Amino acid sequence: MCAVVLFRKTLAVASLIGNSTTFVLAGERTRRKDPSDNLEIYTGGFNISNLHYWTSVSATAAPFFLVAGVWFAVFGISLAFTCLCYCCCPREPYGYSRTCYAISLIFPFLFTIAAIAGCAVLYTGQGKFIGITSDTLDYVVSQADVTAESLKNVSGYLAAAKSVDVVKIYLPADLRGTLDNLVAKTNSFGNTLSSRTQDNRRKIKDGLNGVRLALVILAAVMLCLAFLGFLSSVFGMTCLVYFSLVILGWILVAGTFILCGVFLFLHNVVADTCVAMDEWVQHPTAKTFMDDILPCVENAIAHETLVQSKQVSFHLINLVDNFLANFSNRNFPPELGPPLNYNQSGPLVPLLCNPFDSDLTDKDCAPGEVGFHNATEAWKSYVCQVSSAGTCTTPGRMTPQLYSHMASAVNVSYGLYRYGPFLVELQDCTFMRRTFTDINTWYCPDLRRYTQWIYVGLVIVSAAVMLSLIFWVIYAGERRHRVYTKQFMIGGGDHNRRLDQWRSKEFYVGVSLSKIKFKKFKIF
Repeated sequence: MCAVVLFRKTLAVASLIGNSTTFVLAGERTRRKDPSDNLEIYTGGFNISNLHYWTSVSATAAPFFLVAGVWFAVFGISLAFTCLCYCCCPREPYGYSRTCYAISLIFPFLFTIAAIAGCAVLYTGQGKFIGITSDTLDYVVSQADVTAESLKNVSGYLAAAKSVDVVKIYLPADLRGTLDNLVAKTNSFGNTLSSRTQDNRRKIKDGLNGVRLALVILAAVMLCLAFLGFLSSVFGMTCLVYFSLVILGWILVAGTFILCGVFLFLHNVVADTCVAMDEWVQHPTAKTFMDDILPCVENAIAHETLVQSKQVSFHLINLVDNFLANFSNRNFPPELGPPLNYNQSGPLVPLLCNPFDSDLTDKDCAPGEVGFHNATEAWKSYVCQVSSAGTCTTPGRMTPQLYSHMASAVNVSYGLYRYGPFLVELQDCTFMRRTFTDINTWYCPDLRRYTQWIYVGLVIVSAAVMLSLIFWVIYAGERRHRVYTKQFMIGGGDHNRRLDQWRSKEFYVGVSLSKIKFKKFKIF
């Protein structure tokens, strides 16, 4: 066995080395027989776009479907045969076994207890499963909302950058021309992501509410069926047992076994998904089927937004620094007048640090420059008071209007720079990997546990009620035989004769198909 496992792992490693562009997610866990491929072992891993994956995982639920079919057919035929014999070939019941009678009474009681336990497991499991699934959906939606909101904020900063000016100097015309289309695409992507996620959550929650209601009703009906069946058998309500409870239980047991298969299928899909997410996070550079479905791989919008945000931020900072260096920090002759000379004086205004080089790569700040976080505060001390003509009347290098323009440019530049890491994470799937890691750590264990509780509870309930049905029929027959035997013992001869027979500890009883014959035997 160890050799086989080692051989499989060797093959998997060799396959990965030989084909470095493909990685099979959850390969070991998803090795199952595929009915659609002549029962060959499925080796494609977790791939929801592959039909063979779905057929192979569906095959794990086949035993329950088979049990449901066999039960429905065999018990139905047996029930029909019993009714046919009872109606068409009636005969007087005679004799009964105390052992069979006791067993047929004890086992339904035990199976009723088992049904109660199964219903408790089922009810608890479905409640916890619905709760953890709702929490998972809420987390996914919150992450999608964060992404959509961040994209909208980026597009808002890009739109604002078009109108930012420093003394009527704007961004380059070609750069402003590309922003409209990018803002529209970014807004559309964010709105679509948010709306689709909300719609999917609503649809899934509606489906979960239906599943919850169905499971609660099923648990209640099966519990009532077990109780009523046991009590009806004990109190001899044969007609109720045969014509109502047995037929209803026959159908419900078949349906419950089918549900067992469905939830086993769901349990396996959930477990496969969790394993696949974990392996995808651990192999960030490997190519997998998720590359075709995850939004981070469709990174054209994220990449374009990242590049444009860097360009806009770079040019805005250059506008600010060029004005500070060439206008505010220079002393022009008074005769030039505004906007060159507005009576600026005093210490030079520190330049704003540009975090990007001309090729948009990161660079360090030069000594004396101020950063985004303190630029507006640092520049307040360089603002002068102005006259009605707009010139400084106190020492300073910036008028309040110039300061306002500078602050707007800084705010837009800082906003775009602040969302740069988010755009990078969106582009290279870091954001998705962190989300998957959180889901796998916080939610997957409970999802796997509670789906297992549900199908285990269904199995217990199905088996308990199925066996109860059989013993209800047996007990009903044994009880009928017992009642008939007692009636016959009491109804034979007059009172004195029965008293004499009792005193002599003898009585006569016998049964034939056509008439009653008496044979003499000792009671003790």
